[in-house]
Amino acid sequence: MARLQQELFHVSLPQGTVCFNAGEPVDRVYFPTSGLISLLIATDKREFVEGGTIGREGAVGLQSAIGRRTSFARAIVRVQGLFSAIAADAASLVTRYTEILWAEAQQLAACNAVHAALPRLARWLLQSADRIGSDQLILTQDLLGEALGIRRTSVSLLAQQLQERNIIQYRRGRIAIVDRGALEGCACECSRVIRDLYHALPARTGEESGNAASA
Repeated sequence: MARLQQELFHVSLPQGTVCFNAGEPVDRVYFPTSGLISLLIATDKREFVEGGTIGREGAVGLQSAIGRRTSFARAIVRVQGLFSAIAADAASLVTRYTEILWAEAQQLAACNAVHAALPRLARWLLQSADRIGSDQLILTQDLLGEALGIRRTSVSLLAQQLQERNIIQYRRGRIAIVDRGALEGCACECSRVIRDLYHALPARTGEESGNAASA
């Protein structure tokens, strides 16, 4: 979200504003926050019929995130309001994230099939700590067991092993990572693979297009 915020801007659009016409390149993605955008389809008699509406539940022009696209419909502001918008090129970050999320799901499927419970627990703790930005995790044994697909008693035994090696501190409902390096040593290679996937995201939304241009 922080990377998208670099390119996101906010506008107030009056009723009747044309975001893009049919056949025109989709150069922006609009996220309505209080307004409503109507998608109009032209008939042979050059009349317009509404094919759909998009409000705060969605976005207009999101198809441009998968590459240069032209609009099939005329997108016009039906109800004036506030809109967040982003250049279509910058929205490609959404596609990159989706691709990475699919790759992660496949990696985790393989991980759950072939790796033992302890390396998977270590991987899960590292991944969760990275995503919340803290080595302090508030989690019950039941929740950990559900996440890993193992019994609560197994979670207790595995956590005890890591605590005896001074890798984590585990109290009721709370886990603290004490020795991250040692925990990384216990984790399966999936921890590194998944971390590298997310590090591959461009640091800035414009970086990816710049790299493509230089290539």
